[in-house]
Amino acid sequence: MDTTKVRPYLFILLVFAIPLLLIPAIKMAKNDSQLLQEPPAQTQKDTLRGDYAIIIHGGAGNFTADDLSEAEKLAYKKALFEALESGKSMLSSGKEAVYVVENVINMLEDDSLFNAGKGAVLTHEGHAELDASIMRGQDRNAGAVAGVRTTRNPISAARMVMDSSVHVLLSGRGAEAFSRTVDLKQVDNSYFITKKSQKRLKVSIDKHGTVGCAVLDTHGNLAAGTSTGGMNNKRYGRIGDSPIIGAGTWADNQTCAISATGWGEYFIRLGVAHEISALMRYKEVSLEGAAHEVINKQLEQLGGYGGIIGVDAFGNVSAVFNTTGMYRAYYDAQGKQEIKMFND
Repeated sequence: MDTTKVRPYLFILLVFAIPLLLIPAIKMAKNDSQLLQEPPAQTQKDTLRGDYAIIIHGGAGNFTADDLSEAEKLAYKKALFEALESGKSMLSSGKEAVYVVENVINMLEDDSLFNAGKGAVLTHEGHAELDASIMRGQDRNAGAVAGVRTTRNPISAARMVMDSSVHVLLSGRGAEAFSRTVDLKQVDNSYFITKKSQKRLKVSIDKHGTVGCAVLDTHGNLAAGTSTGGMNNKRYGRIGDSPIIGAGTWADNQTCAISATGWGEYFIRLGVAHEISALMRYKEVSLEGAAHEVINKQLEQLGGYGGIIGVDAFGNVSAVFNTTGMYRAYYDAQGKQEIKMFND
């Protein structure tokens, strides 16, 4: 056989056969590249972290165990426990952080034990004027209302400002008009007034306490909210730190979620909630360390008092205050749970 005649045919065969043999390998390489660059979308179940944390407060102040009767101590513990358990139940079922914060604070607003919602302290003229704010950590969106008198749950109004408007803070009659347009329940101002709040006004008992909640949900998102009746016997439309983003409330998935309570003017001057987050972000300080720096050093140096609750991106919680007491309860990502009232 003349091999010189066969060689051209072999060359032609190889030219066409080699690409055909390489097609499967090319497809495999392309598929591998797609797997690296475009991971398949995860289901909600896949994205659940499996851990969560929640911490709540019912206000800080200079009170001790001797200032409360046994019945009052039991009532505060019961209220904190019920709010905590409700929050835990929502988180364990996969509810989002902002939803949990709003609903837990709703419970505290509806409980006349606290200076928020029903039972809030009164203005010099004898009215209840309420403030609230809420913030979510994944996009740092926020909403707040100040000086409202007829919206039953101010924290829900703050949530709607965040989700259903282009604004962050609405005040007074405008905030109330907005809350009506989004179908939030309205009440007469007398709903908020209790015999206890009237007594405090008459004897000028000051009370700066607020309620607040900070959460890490099972999706890895942080949120915080704060609600208050403000300062007893306040005048001239005074607004404290509770509705001020960065002072009374802050949330950032990269650092922490914070709710503050105390003498609001000082918290505004320091930007307390954001200052804690900034120390964590730029100096890589822990949540506990940053909170101590701001509350026990910076705040005290100015002459202010109060405290914060917070949770970081890993589910560590912190409650730091420079008063003798702060109503608080928490459940952290390690499964530790406590309910406390005093500086113990």
